[in-house]
Amino acid sequence: MADLSAFELEELARTYENASPTDILASALERHDSVAISFSGAEDVVLIDMAIKIRSDIRVFSLDTGRLHSETYRFFDKVRDHYRVDIEVQFPDSAAVEQMIVCKGFHSFYADDHKECCAIRKVGPLRRKLATLDAWITGQREDQNAGTRHGLPAIQYDAAFATPEHALFKYNPLTHWSSAKVWEYIRRHSVPYNPLHERGYISIGCEPCTRAVLPNQPERDGRWWWEESTLKECGLHALNVASR
Repeated sequence: MADLSAFELEELARTYENASPTDILASALERHDSVAISFSGAEDVVLIDMAIKIRSDIRVFSLDTGRLHSETYRFFDKVRDHYRVDIEVQFPDSAAVEQMIVCKGFHSFYADDHKECCAIRKVGPLRRKLATLDAWITGQREDQNAGTRHGLPAIQYDAAFATPEHALFKYNPLTHWSSAKVWEYIRRHSVPYNPLHERGYISIGCEPCTRAVLPNQPERDGRWWWEESTLKECGLHALNVASR
């Protein structure tokens, strides 16, 4: 699929724009030799549950920033054991983390926004991982953030992480799903979920940058709550912002 023209990609995206998540997953798994599901939250486990029913040898990767909740680490183990799937865990460069902490302390993101810390702990490890893949599958939904995810396509060329030498495609099978639909699937299929959800955490990231939200608050309000609400992205999905 690396040699698809822009027109062919547009046609493919149009074909699958209103397809079911299962059909989009099946297409991704069939078309690419090296494709993996990016796993961190509830939507991603829904995708794992769907994908493993299509084929048993799916690949799953996750980012360990070193600042996750203890509940999240236990959740990772629960997912691994439940689906009997290896989780390819990616870690940040230790020297870069050390330099940032020595120079700025453990919580510099409260003063100078979160992007530097996220670039080291999340974007760098993701970039290294994506360099080994032809495509990746995410649990993004377009209603998670009206400012950055509205109109998110089901299939896209990932210009944010592709290079001239390495084409990269990105699949967002749940783009048109609501949070209610995700949780309906979780309950119906007994999908494991992070216990923090039971305490009001909707969107869960690193412990210092995540808090519970009140009923009817936008789910991303619990992330980097000290910053402007419509631009809350960490850089993993930079194309969402860059292309708008």
